[in-house]
Amino acid sequence: MGALDLIFTALADPGRRAMVERLCARPASVKELAEPIGMRLPSALKHLRVLEDGGLVASRKMGRERIYAISPGAFSPINEWVAQRQAAVNAAFDRLAAALADIPEDSQE
Repeated sequence: MGALDLIFTALADPGRRAMVERLCARPASVKELAEPIGMRLPSALKHLRVLEDGGLVASRKMGRERIYAISPGAFSPINEWVAQRQAAVNAAFDRLAAALADIPEDSQE
């Protein structure tokens, strides 16, 4: 599975997206991520593992806790993919506009 597939798979779950939203504000512990969405710690750990596998979050050990944070550049593959699709769509609209501009005005009515 490619990096982009892992990212989209990780973001497919609403609970994981909620965790990402929270981590965009600040790093958090597993407990801080699990409680607001009513998730048990073992489930939260499984979801966080999927987010880590997708390269979206990274963790570090602080004492007895594991703290999670958004990985630097986590969204770069998504941004690049969207930019490529946007460029293709813009090019298609430019070709359409050029084709419409070539149609004589009397045949447009």
